[in-house]
Formats: sequence, C-alpha cells, structure tokens
Amino acid sequence: MKTITADQPEFICNISAPCFQMLTPEEMELVKASKTQVLFRKGDTLTKQGAFASYILFIVDGLSRQYIEGESGRTLNLRIIQPGEFIGLSHVFAAPVYNYSSMAITECRAFLIDKAAIANVSQQNGTFAFHIIKRYCLQNANLYHTLQQSAFKQMNGRMADTLLYIDTLKTTHPDIFQYFSRKDIADFTGITTESAVKLLKSFEKDGLIILNEKDIILTNRPMLEEISKRG
Repeated sequence: MKTITADQPEFICNISAPCFQMLTPEEMELVKASKTQVLFRKGDTLTKQGAFASYILFIVDGLSRQYIEGESGRTLNLRIIQPGEFIGLSHVFAAPVYNYSSMAITECRAFLIDKAAIANVSQQNGTFAFHIIKRYCLQNANLYHTLQQSAFKQMNGRMADTLLYIDTLKTTHPDIFQYFSRKDIADFTGITTESAVKLLKSFEKDGLIILNEKDIILTNRPMLEEISKRG
C-alpha cells in the first residue's frame, strides 16, 4: 500500500460518488479532512478479517475481491468489488472489527475515510444517510444471495453461477478471467480446487465453455443459465 499525496500525479481532489454530492460544503470538508488516498498493488490486502476497523474504503478505480476465511486456509469469495463501491460500511455503525477480508485483484486506488466522520455526517444529513444505508442493504442482499447459492445449489449450479457472474465484467475488463487462478474460481464456487478443475473440463467437453490457459470463454450462455436455474 502506498499513500498518494497532493503533489503526485495520481492524486484525486474530490470524491466523485453521487452520495457525497449531497453533502453541504461543511460536511464535505469534514470528510476530506478525515480521508487518505492510497494505492494498493495487485495482491495487497485492503481489509483483514478480524482486524480493527478504524476506516471504510471507497474504491476509485481497480478491482478487488471480498472473501471470508475459514479453517485450514479455506476461503469463500463473496463478490468482486468495483470502482464506486464501499468496503466496510457495516463497521460505521456496528462491529469494531472487519468480518471479512478483501484483496486487490488489480492495482487499486482508494480513499480511506475515518468511519467516525461518516457516522457524524450521517447523523447530520438524512439524505446522505439514506443512500449509505441503501448501499449497505444492497451489499447485504448480495451476501445472502451468495450464501443461498453455496447452501442449496449443487456444484454444477454453483459453477455456472460463478462463470456467469465473472463474465459480466468482460465488457469493462476483457481479460477478467485471467486475474483468477483455478483456486480463486473454486473459492467463488465453494468447492475444492480439484473439483473446480474437473467441472471446468466437463463444461468444456459439453460445449459450454472454452478453456484457453487461464482465460474462460462462455460459448453457451443459455445452457449455463439453465444449469444455474436448476441448481
């Protein structure tokens, strides 16, 4: 992680998220005074499960993944975090520690914002608070959807979900699959790496995908959607 200062070309003056445009000049100054702009290299940890949460992150550019860590080194990838999203909103009002980890998939620029500043502004500005709560609820809905897939779908359905989900980012990141190892794919699916490799080869044999080294090309999206639906 590298701190970006005002005299560096990477520095961004303002937070462009729509919710911050609802702040008064005084409230915006409070947020600006409490933020630090940083650059995360690929593979850097943005948040660590169990670590004290003194700030939230607003992602300016780049991609990262959010995941939870279990026993024996097992992980479950929850989502891909894109520019314009927050990390750690739940810790503004609740738990004092991060209940998940996040890691940079690509180089990422982010604002670290003191969570006390967000809490203070939320108390003062109801419109801002409404939009922050809305974002938090959407993140929760995504989490419940991921847990539902993991709990109730068979491996084929979960793998189809994973491939369809990651493929949605190909419009902005054509090489998105190349950012992920087969273990990463397995961690999105909630299965072992060995099972993920076998499933991918089975999907390729059935004409659903093409495996080109790390890249994965979806060739039969309707059938993958049907497999996802059947679970």
